Amino acid sequence: MGNIYYIFRREFRAITADSAVLIFFIGLTLAYPVLYTYIYSEETVFEVPVAVVDHCGSSGSRELVRAWDASPSIDVAARCTDAEEARRLLYRKKVYGLLEIPADFASDLAGGEQAHISLYCDMGALLNYKALLQSASLVAAGVGKKVQVAGLPYASTKQEEVTATPVQMEEVKLFNPQSGYATFIIPAILILVLQQSLLLGVGTLAGTARERSRRKSSLPSNGHYRSAFQVVLGKTLAYLPFYLVMGLWVIVVIPGIFNLTQTGSRWDLFLFLVPFLTGCIFFALTLSFLCKEREMPFLLFVFTSVPLMFMSGISWPSTAIPPFWKAFAYFFPSTHGIEGYVRINTLGSSFGEVREPFLRLCLLAAFYFLLAVLLYRKEIRKARLSLEP
Repeated sequence: MGNIYYIFRREFRAITADSAVLIFFIGLTLAYPVLYTYIYSEETVFEVPVAVVDHCGSSGSRELVRAWDASPSIDVAARCTDAEEARRLLYRKKVYGLLEIPADFASDLAGGEQAHISLYCDMGALLNYKALLQSASLVAAGVGKKVQVAGLPYASTKQEEVTATPVQMEEVKLFNPQSGYATFIIPAILILVLQQSLLLGVGTLAGTARERSRRKSSLPSNGHYRSAFQVVLGKTLAYLPFYLVMGLWVIVVIPGIFNLTQTGSRWDLFLFLVPFLTGCIFFALTLSFLCKEREMPFLLFVFTSVPLMFMSGISWPSTAIPPFWKAFAYFFPSTHGIEGYVRINTLGSSFGEVREPFLRLCLLAAFYFLLAVLLYRKEIRKARLSLEP
């Protein structure tokens, strides 16, 4: 216990004395969740500027444009004489969509034929594309209903309703009623921030120790560092208090500040957080052996955030991920942390319903703990050999 306490105290002192590590452990985990959540806090887009090219010029086409402009997501910012003028606005980012109504729009409707309109969208912003497409579809469906009803001059109101909408669909949006981007993606980002900040901080500590050591070792040459088990445990106890506090800030306080969906039990979230954080710490200790210099974590870990997001199955269905990458993703705590956190926090699952990702996190924590112990044992053995005459 004396050695473990000594290692804990020395590692804790190293954390508080290194401004870069404090930025990773505290500054990054405090600021990044606020920044990301604030950027996406609007959830949905409104008044997306668009251009309209009306070749028809009839009362029906003007009514279609007015209905589209009246939707909350659309702002008809330009009415152009031809498509080329509208495309120039689109290329200059003055508008993000183009609605083109052909000259035969009104005549096709009057003749009982199917009319066509063309919608061109800037796919550089998917939220804008979603708003444009949904609004255009709803407006086109509304025009279609009016055309159907107009063909029944002597029908009753009930007959008109049945003809216009033979099947009434009721849409119920579960867990994300506003179809917001923040409610969808922010939980995954919050979990990734915890893991990636640990990788950067622990890697920086290890790289700094190796830079300053003549033996290129992350461990000092004294008798307290004789047991790899004690080394891993002492370092873990130094990191865990920081991340228990930061973890509660990230997964409880941030969603509360920005009014994100929170349907699960806070106690279940805390229980799930413990194996996730310990797994991330052992994972970071294991990967810290790749860091030979102080700057090495930036080169090794920063770029992995986006691939880990994709492989987690939150932004792309896990059923559509190739088996190799799906199996590869199981070696990262963030994959199971994101799954469990989203289930509890967003979907309202009980702790028993997230038993599978919880057990996977426990197994992963045990795996990386043993791996870290083996790597530190090897480093301790090398240090002893270097001291022998």
